Amino acid sequence: MALTFVASITNAQEPPKPGPEHAKFKEAVGEWDATVKMMGSEMKAKASYKLDLGGFYLIEDFEGDFGGMKFSGRGTSAYCPIRKKYIMTWCDNMSPSPMIMTGSYDKSGKTMTQVGEGPNHEGKMSKFKSISTMTDKDTMTMTMFEVKDGKDNEMMSITYKRKK
Repeated sequence: MALTFVASITNAQEPPKPGPEHAKFKEAVGEWDATVKMMGSEMKAKASYKLDLGGFYLIEDFEGDFGGMKFSGRGTSAYCPIRKKYIMTWCDNMSPSPMIMTGSYDKSGKTMTQVGEGPNHEGKMSKFKSISTMTDKDTMTMTMFEVKDGKDNEMMSITYKRKK
């Protein structure tokens, strides 16, 4: 890992800068109230988004209380110019195994669809799909599906409202 970094620095005249794909991350930066709908329940949570590591990464910190259990998670989103895909990793206090997803925006630039793998509620690796939409500058939605037998089974949805 360190050798890749050193090689890229020595081969470059100047360090890389975030590209236009990274500009999408700025829309999410800030503090958000979240409403999570899952398994017939509705729970409140909060999320914080910030740009980090030279503007290449969007970091999400998420906290909630789900049925009396404290939940915390962290997401990292990046754009990989080599793969020409957005990549997201998710880790939380309910699983030692991360979720890793890749995807892209639709033509409007408002909706991102990602697919990947991570632990399901049974603690087994499973395929997942998420659809995230920036409805307006103060509202985002995300719907997560577990993909079983080729079918998208909705697991949860989150509506984010920017704190004012």
